[in-house]
Amino acid sequence: MKLLNESLIIEKKSKFIGMLYEIDNKEDVLSILDSVKTNNKGYRHIPYAYYLKNTASKSDDKEPGGIGMSFLNILERNKLDNHLLLVVRYYGGTKLGASNLLRTYSKAANNCINKD
Repeated sequence: MKLLNESLIIEKKSKFIGMLYEIDNKEDVLSILDSVKTNNKGYRHIPYAYYLKNTASKSDDKEPGGIGMSFLNILERNKLDNHLLLVVRYYGGTKLGASNLLRTYSKAANNCINKD
């Protein structure tokens, strides 16, 4: 497992940290999620999606709007098999609204993939 890219978006004081990992198996996914949760104290949500040997999985982590599915679509569009895409959210005190929330999560995720 290897961290390939990170991105940071700040929207109305909320921080969205996107991370793209290369993975070899489901144990990598579980290990990465555990590590990210341990190293990001105070996070609010960590939705994610991964493709692994043509198997897909996702989690919205209690966020609205199908965020996990949008991450799967990003991975598929970019032909990223054996990759995990996640975004750590720190709540900044202001509600963003469902459409702005989805847009911001998607921007953080896309920035991870399109980063040079």
